[in-house]
Amino acid sequence: MEHFASDKTISLFVKNIWVLEGQNTTAKTNLPLFADGYPGLMFHQTENGLKVHPHNKLMPEVFLYGQTIKPIELQITGSYLIIVFQLYPFVLRSFWGIAPQSINDSCYYLDDTQGVTIEEITKHLLTADSVEGRIQIMSEMLLKYFDRKKQGLDLTVGQAIKTIIKSKGLEPIRSIAGQVELNIRTLERRFLKETGLSPKQFAQIIQFQASLQQLAVKDYTKLTDVVYGNGYADQSHFIRVFKAFTGRTPSSFKS
Repeated sequence: MEHFASDKTISLFVKNIWVLEGQNTTAKTNLPLFADGYPGLMFHQTENGLKVHPHNKLMPEVFLYGQTIKPIELQITGSYLIIVFQLYPFVLRSFWGIAPQSINDSCYYLDDTQGVTIEEITKHLLTADSVEGRIQIMSEMLLKYFDRKKQGLDLTVGQAIKTIIKSKGLEPIRSIAGQVELNIRTLERRFLKETGLSPKQFAQIIQFQASLQQLAVKDYTKLTDVVYGNGYADQSHFIRVFKAFTGRTPSSFKS
């Protein structure tokens, strides 16, 4: 997996750009995806298509996906190129008129709107001669949505999202509400409307992701380092949360 920094022109609404490639023409590849707090725009170029399990949906080359809460897998046979734009979760409703909660753990097939023709975009992506060229095409596509829909963005919710991310999910929601000058009920209502999650759910996912990354890079001596370093009350609480988001215990994930 390769990380590309998002250009400053799209950094308001794009958190990260990830590129995944596999060259083996006969391999069967299962790519697990766990809750990370971000919906996304995905492009894939595959020999035999890409399926999302457990939904068993064969996906078009370009599509949106919502919040991943339950673990899913991308299933691919043969070589592949996947480009993922991780989106800050306050853009779905504004850019595409989607109720974000309606596509939690699901995908959305894009329509031709806002001067963007999906068939034409797909053709350009499939024939582009470099990853960088494809990233540019996808960036320009998102900028078209932004230019037409930016007035609808709830930047206060966006500020709350970035505060939660910066604190790795540990800042109390009441404190964040005060920082963005909203009462807590108003923040919760607007946050759910714009992201499909409550602020507490989003913070739990960001907290889980911090612990997942620590496990993945083996930056700890014993499991309790991960537990207490990421704000969990105790080991049993951490294991329960980890299993809910991954379907596995931390020990089986490590192995």
